[in-house]
Amino acid sequence: MIAIKKILCSLPALVAAIGPLSAQLYHPGERLEYRVSYKAKMFPNTEVGTVDVTTERATVDGRTVYKVVGTGRTLPTYRWFFNMLDVYTVLIDTAALRPVTFDSDLRESDYTFRSHYDYDWANNRVSTRWRSRQNPEKEKQMDLTPESMDAISLFFTLRSAQAEDFKEGVPAQLRMVLQDTIRHIHYRYLGREVKKIRNMGRFRTLRFECELGSSEGFSFTDGTIFTIWISDDRNKIPLYIESPVRIGSIQAYISGYKGLKYPLESKIR
Repeated sequence: MIAIKKILCSLPALVAAIGPLSAQLYHPGERLEYRVSYKAKMFPNTEVGTVDVTTERATVDGRTVYKVVGTGRTLPTYRWFFNMLDVYTVLIDTAALRPVTFDSDLRESDYTFRSHYDYDWANNRVSTRWRSRQNPEKEKQMDLTPESMDAISLFFTLRSAQAEDFKEGVPAQLRMVLQDTIRHIHYRYLGREVKKIRNMGRFRTLRFECELGSSEGFSFTDGTIFTIWISDDRNKIPLYIESPVRIGSIQAYISGYKGLKYPLESKIR
């Protein structure tokens, strides 16, 4: 069941590979639905959980914001073994299109974890605090760059670039804010590919290979490598993610969508 948490945390970071920071796409009413599965030599491709990401317009303390919520949940069949409900919430300034706050509320069997980030873009700083049920609350302040954001904000960053802007095979880098560190993300655009998605059909996609560093800095020796397929249209939504694990692999694939800003022209009729 760790696979679900891994995909939910990594999915937003990987979408960061595609476009200019000034062109973030937040569309109230958009909902993206994913299924998470696990595959190994001795096991069939078994669905174990779901991930949903929704966007709405909200008013918080008199301020109009975009509210984005990412939710990961084990399927009922597996909750007796590992009952997981992870919720990530980010508030986005509708004018600046930058995150204001980020919250996570993780409930995984007997384990609980909460975190909160406050962004200060005027001074390029972020204040974070976090705690688990087993440990007292901790706090930290860190410097920001324009490319530094939490995972959910990165999910919506860089969604409006054209495929022609990508340079095939050329490595690039972004940064993801975590509780007490900044993770570096390396990625490479591998080109266009037609991808078949279970129960959804065939899509024209943009394929990326991404690697999430293990700690602040440039250490990738024990980082995690993912392959992600993005819809080759104006929506630039992730359609399929695959990552190896110690035994087998995990996948997350689109299972439904609503309220997209543009037609899903990448789907092959």
